[in-house]
Amino acid sequence: MAMTEKQLEEILAQYPSKTQKNRKKHVLVKDSTTENPQVIEANTRTIPGIITNRGCAYAGCKGVVVGPIKDMVHITHGPVGCAYYTWGTRRNKAKTEDPDKNFINYCFTTDMQESDIVFGGEKKLTKVIDDVMSIFKPNAISIAATCPVGLIGDDLGAVARKAEEKYGIQVLAFNCEGYKGVSQSAGHHIANNGLMQHVIGKGALEEAPAKYAINLLGEYNIGGDGWEVERVLKEIGYHIVTVMTGDGKYEDLKNAHVAELNLVQCHRSINYIAEMLEIKYGTPWLKVNFVGVQATIDTLRNIAEYFGDEALTEKTEAVIAKELARIESKLDQYKKICEGKTAFCFVGGSRGHHYQGLFRELGIETVLAGYEFAHRDDYEGRQVIPDIKLDADTKNIPDLTVEKDPERFKLKLSPERYEELKKKIPLGQYCGMNVEMKDGTVIVDDLNHYETEEFIKILKPDILASGIKDKYVIQKMGIPSKQLHSYDYSGPYAGFNGALKFAEDICMSFSSPTWNFITPPWKDEPLLTGTVADAEGVA
Repeated sequence: MAMTEKQLEEILAQYPSKTQKNRKKHVLVKDSTTENPQVIEANTRTIPGIITNRGCAYAGCKGVVVGPIKDMVHITHGPVGCAYYTWGTRRNKAKTEDPDKNFINYCFTTDMQESDIVFGGEKKLTKVIDDVMSIFKPNAISIAATCPVGLIGDDLGAVARKAEEKYGIQVLAFNCEGYKGVSQSAGHHIANNGLMQHVIGKGALEEAPAKYAINLLGEYNIGGDGWEVERVLKEIGYHIVTVMTGDGKYEDLKNAHVAELNLVQCHRSINYIAEMLEIKYGTPWLKVNFVGVQATIDTLRNIAEYFGDEALTEKTEAVIAKELARIESKLDQYKKICEGKTAFCFVGGSRGHHYQGLFRELGIETVLAGYEFAHRDDYEGRQVIPDIKLDADTKNIPDLTVEKDPERFKLKLSPERYEELKKKIPLGQYCGMNVEMKDGTVIVDDLNHYETEEFIKILKPDILASGIKDKYVIQKMGIPSKQLHSYDYSGPYAGFNGALKFAEDICMSFSSPTWNFITPPWKDEPLLTGTVADAEGVA
């Protein structure tokens, strides 16, 4: 079922006039017949009073990008609740050959109290670092600031420098206070800047130890996604230098400069590092998508096309054929249950786009999609970046300017080969989500709870893929909710095995007898409403 402009106007009409004008810029009904490209507003402040699904800058920095690095201890300088939120809800899996160098299962915080807010928390932070070094002896430490730290003015940088001098390891300070940006996207940017400036390129390697060396960027190993992707890539013959940052290691991250190609999975969270690596070391980046069978196949073929090696291409096709033979018949069984159903897909930075293809392979059409914290280029494609106007909030996170490394910069491709490949594969490009959505579907930025309920009543989706915050609200409305931030204790959902697991979980959602005991809102509300006119004076 397609959404009409009239229906959209009726939903927005319930807002005060100023709010209505604001939200209208964040919602559009896809129409490819329009003369001018459809523009959506994104990366702006959520209107006060609206219940949003967004997280804060601290969550984006520590919770998403930095936190999954396993051989570092990550200290949250702030209240315990902030630390727990970014540790207990992400399910970043990690394994290591050295059990003493995997700190993912620990939650470290200074647990700031009222007295620390009054008198300052630098001494307490110093004490926590001392305890960490005494007990755990990590390869490095990160410190992430929360809102009260920024308000009272604790100097994280000074504490970090003293700890580095004392212990001889790197201590990274991230001033990523929650209020630093309009969403967690600001935290991604802060984390990218810090890792690029202080970690990447600090390793001793001058060249990769094996052929076909790649970095996997924007993969956080939720539910084991990264392990499934690595399984396939390694079977083909690629050497993974580092993963940023799911199951990633600080020691590997330092040598990211030796890779021949960077693969970008989550564009929003890691595109800054991808661009800076290309400028500083000459390493191109390729937009990839390992969510869905066909997306995985297309990605594997694109990587092989980049390297242009006949033997690598043959191995790629052999692995694809083997994987398809193993899973296709099983997927067909799940398709019988899913065929003809519809979905909302409102997830994170790239998942709202990536999962539409996997839904489609199961016979499920996405009728509404959007992102919590995207920028316009995530919707409309990177070609709009020069047209994006920088506001005060955006300028609050400065771009890190990098230059060619005089010793390590190396062109991986000739300019001619680069331009030739750009015509075949998404090299240094991302087309955005909007281009792949059908006419009549709804594209919405920073979807809130009121709009969610109203869109559900009109479009009547069979399943809603979203995050942790609205999962139970959706289920109480009689609709299965597939939580795609941390996978509801399931996964992996990436790659070939992931597609199969996703199909199994979706089918379980549809088949659950739970929905027999819950009434969807459109079944106990009138489909038509009206008013009785004043009949006075009528004959």
